Amino acid sequence: MVEDETTDGTRIAQLLSSEIHGHERGSLGLLSVVDADPDVKPEEFGAFAYGVAFETDDESRRIAEVYIHPDRARVEFLAGVETATEAADGEGLRVRPKAVDPPRTLVFVESGAEVKRALRVVRTVADQLREESR
Repeated sequence: MVEDETTDGTRIAQLLSSEIHGHERGSLGLLSVVDADPDVKPEEFGAFAYGVAFETDDESRRIAEVYIHPDRARVEFLAGVETATEAADGEGLRVRPKAVDPPRTLVFVESGAEVKRALRVVRTVADQLREESR
């Protein structure tokens, strides 16, 4: 049985990136990791690690950004912000709105065990965008 839980922000962001890369079908198959900074170092207020793009035949747009902190990762949703809020809340993840224009939703991924739940939030947003693009 594994006793240690991953709480390193860099590793959590890497796990989430791998999960996004690992899907070739469905809504997750329309996502890609973009503008990754392989040399990023965690910062107290978060350092940009990579973007998540939604790609169709007609467009490619960034829908989220991932930032790393020493003890967690943060996903900032740029699209589907209300959907992300509801999905993250339903998954039991810490979530809060970011009061900027346009608004964003922040989802905090505080352990490796929460990566799958965060991926379900990403999938829910991608499902919505896929439906809207049809």
